[in-house]
Order: sequence, then structure tokens, then C-alpha cells
Amino acid sequence: MPSMSSRDSRRRRSVNEINMVPFIDVMLVLLIIFMVTAPLITPSVIDLPSVGRANRLPDRKIEIVVRKDESLELKLDSRTQKLRLRDVREAVLKAQAAQPAGSTAVVISADRSVRYESVVKLMDALQKAGVQRVGLSVQLAP
Repeated sequence: MPSMSSRDSRRRRSVNEINMVPFIDVMLVLLIIFMVTAPLITPSVIDLPSVGRANRLPDRKIEIVVRKDESLELKLDSRTQKLRLRDVREAVLKAQAAQPAGSTAVVISADRSVRYESVVKLMDALQKAGVQRVGLSVQLAP
């Protein structure tokens, strides 16, 4: 019986440490997988439109200019008219009504410092007006 009492006196201690070896092994395997596959991934290429790719140039154009202060101007031939965004639809439809169907394109010219949101709102207003041909004016680099 003396052997029994010695067993009771020696209790097992619980281990309060986390074993990090499996975690390190998994992380090293993931690191190797990423290092091997990273060079195989090709960056995506976006096909942006370039200047002069239109099938047919418009006979006449209506130009809407977006200034730095986000004010709008409508240019048709040699006439210039100040606009607000809510008046764009009526002005463009009126200008297109005087022209043969499909021959007049609307070109948006925006200052470089204008917020992108302003141009998108203008394009949305033109789309709601039913304008079929909308383009963006670009300046060629020297």
C-alpha cells in the first residue's frame, strides 16, 4: 500500500503552454505556396479606347463644357449657353431636334480638376435624355 500513497502525492501538472510548432509549420507552407504562385499571376490588362477609333465622325457636335467650378456651358456651332444640370436634357433634345436623326453627337469637355462625379452625373442626365452618341473630349499629349 505504500506505493499507492506515493502515487497520490505526485499529481500531474497541467501544461499551460500552447504548442507553436504546428502553427509555424502551417505558416511556412502557406508562405512557400504564395512565393511560388505569385510570379505566375499575370496583371489584368484593360483595353482602353483610344482617340480616333470611331466608325464614323459626327456631322455636327454639341459640346458640353464642365468648368472648374462645375458650371456647365452648351456650345453649338458658335453659340454658347450657360446651363444647370437639370436643364441639360431639354437643351440637348432641343439642339438635336434641329438636326437629322443620329448625325449629332454630344461631346463632354471637362477641366482636369473637375471631380469625376460631376462628369458621371452629366453622362447620366444625357443617358436619361435618350442621347445615343456621347463622347469625351481629350487633349493629345505633345
